[in-house]
Amino acid sequence: MKFFITGGAGFIGCNSADYFLQQGHEVVVFDNLSRKGGPANLEWLRARHGERLHFVEGDIRVYEALAGAIGGADVVLHLASQVAVTTSVQNPREDFEINALGTFNVLEAVRHRVPEAAVLYASTNKVYGGMAGARVVLANGRYRYAEYTHGIPETYPLDFHSPYGCSKGTGDQYMLDYARIYGLKTMVFRQSCIYGQRQFGVEDQGWVAHFVIATVKNRPITIYGDGKQVRDLLHVQDLIRAYELGLAQIETRPGEVYNIGGGPQNTLSIWTEFGSLLAALAGQEPLVNRADWRPGDQRVFIADIRKISDQLGWQPTISPSHGIRDLYEWVSRNPQLF
Repeated sequence: MKFFITGGAGFIGCNSADYFLQQGHEVVVFDNLSRKGGPANLEWLRARHGERLHFVEGDIRVYEALAGAIGGADVVLHLASQVAVTTSVQNPREDFEINALGTFNVLEAVRHRVPEAAVLYASTNKVYGGMAGARVVLANGRYRYAEYTHGIPETYPLDFHSPYGCSKGTGDQYMLDYARIYGLKTMVFRQSCIYGQRQFGVEDQGWVAHFVIATVKNRPITIYGDGKQVRDLLHVQDLIRAYELGLAQIETRPGEVYNIGGGPQNTLSIWTEFGSLLAALAGQEPLVNRADWRPGDQRVFIADIRKISDQLGWQPTISPSHGIRDLYEWVSRNPQLF
């Protein structure tokens, strides 16, 4: 099959491209190389796959370029995105143009050029907003949901907070509606905290990698709030397996949406647990600064992954302790990248 991956030089994109190239598929990476680490990820892909990798430098905001490059695709992985809440607040127009208009362009390019293609969209748990209705309690040094013991399900009300939530949520809903109205084979993954090798995390996005990189480089980490916030972590290789399983069943499940993350079994408190794990890996305590809570910072987010487990037969397999060690070792081997 021919894969067309928007944002294919990004963290999830390059890992996806690498995996599907290894499976013998043809892969086209479509990327404007604006993200930190993008050029390095592209060179890594070229070193591993040579001329089998097809790269098109382009921007999803430019419909003509996108439509001209997408021809012949059997699968479209739409991963290109503006990914930081803070950036969306600073520049909401750019955020809208990339996430909302860009996703609309992808769907229109598919509808007019490759209407039989499968389309997978990387959405976000931020479409659920502040989740004021999900009561949180503090127990044993970490936050947890009082009622949602399995995590947040797909049926939880959407409530877009921040320009980022609005723009990603717009793309999310367009994906679902294009399946209903035009019969496109779309599938939406509302992704929780994804991490792994080739992630060039910064404070505002990719916090797991950011903490690891800062620890390896002996840079200070700023902890906002009390550090007891909890997230479910999912290794990028487990995410790609979910993409593969989704593609295998998209003919019978077009227009489906799945929450995907580590689930209740793969959670970590942002600092009270992660800090000690990093200290053990580094052999010393990381440098830490403390700051007040940031507006809208969720005390806890855990994805309910029962739907994707039941319908696609997927479960995460890589534990946070194993995956973070792997990421730490990769950063340690490649300090020149950071």
